[in-house]
Amino acid sequence: MNTNAKWRAIGLLAFCELAAMALWFSASAVVPSLVLEFDLDGSTAAWLTSSVQIGFVAGTLASVLLGLADRIDPRRFFMASALVAALANLGLLIVEPGSFATIVLRFVTGVCMAGVYPVGMKMAAGWANRDLGLLVGLLVGALTLGSAAPHLFNAIGGIDWRFTIGAASVAALISALLINFVALGPNHGRAARFRPSVALKAFTVPSLRLANLGYLGHMWELYAMWAWLGVFLDASFRLSMPADEADLWARLGTFVIIGLGGFLGCLVGGLFADRLGRTTLTIVAMAISGTCALAVGFLFGGAPWLLLVVCLIWGISVIADSAQFSASITELSDKEHVGTMLTLQTCMGFLLTLVTIQLMPLLVDAVGWRYAFAALAVGPLLGVVAMARLRRQPDASRLAGGRG
Repeated sequence: MNTNAKWRAIGLLAFCELAAMALWFSASAVVPSLVLEFDLDGSTAAWLTSSVQIGFVAGTLASVLLGLADRIDPRRFFMASALVAALANLGLLIVEPGSFATIVLRFVTGVCMAGVYPVGMKMAAGWANRDLGLLVGLLVGALTLGSAAPHLFNAIGGIDWRFTIGAASVAALISALLINFVALGPNHGRAARFRPSVALKAFTVPSLRLANLGYLGHMWELYAMWAWLGVFLDASFRLSMPADEADLWARLGTFVIIGLGGFLGCLVGGLFADRLGRTTLTIVAMAISGTCALAVGFLFGGAPWLLLVVCLIWGISVIADSAQFSASITELSDKEHVGTMLTLQTCMGFLLTLVTIQLMPLLVDAVGWRYAFAALAVGPLLGVVAMARLRRQPDASRLAGGRG
């Protein structure tokens, strides 16, 4: 394996993933501005994120049923998906914010992300050589940084939410162009004849089922935290500082926590998982993130620096295990069906996020920010149980070079 070619491909792939994923939270990042300018209610604001999740579920389900991730050149699939998603996102500058057309455009963006996220992970796995956890971790780290990028665009652009939407769209267009220059690795699985029954292995093979259950526990927490952290910080900071300062610090804090903290978490998680084992890393990460979910609400309205520190720990731990669920599925699946199994895993996970993203505003109305995030701790708890059971499975010897 040519090491230089490998890292050139991984570096360019990571950049393309980062740039394309800026679309995911482009609308969510500007929710505070849209609420102020157009008086959006909590339900409409939630749908700006949930419609992307629904679209992603629909897109991944179609990809699984048709075997697209294993049948089409992943670079072409990625390019077409990023291009259409960028155009749909630009459409937000034309339609009325909060309208049904906005929800439809966000749905289309989500559908297209099914050709970006899992496809990128499959391309990274094709270059793995005893470092799968690190490679997928780097890719998910780039994805995390990309997802957080709109919060940085938002801070740079000030109150003009249109800048954020436009910047995210341009980033995705650049991604659609550059992905064509990413070389495929020597371990890239060539597609076998597709059979829909392949997807059933995710439920019938015990090791795959437990890895997917662990991922679902992780996803119960992750996207609800990402979607609502900026709103939570903004509401908290407004209790202790002027509104304009609160708005700026909430935007910057959200970018640092989700983007930089998440990238660091993915990188460190990947390094440790390859050395200590996938199950060990995921169990430790979910234990820490679940504890943060329980504790963070009690700091609401308190010292901003302390809240930011705890949220940064949460931002690192909540994503540190994410890549390792994908790495586990890659190692436990037949090579020729890795794309389908990864796509199915993400489909199930993002379907679950619809519940928690919509649940959060209801919980905030019912119990306030002090207790709302505590409900997210249920997921990591169940995820820890699933990964502990996976560790005892014979197939665990296939994980992380025999480390489990």
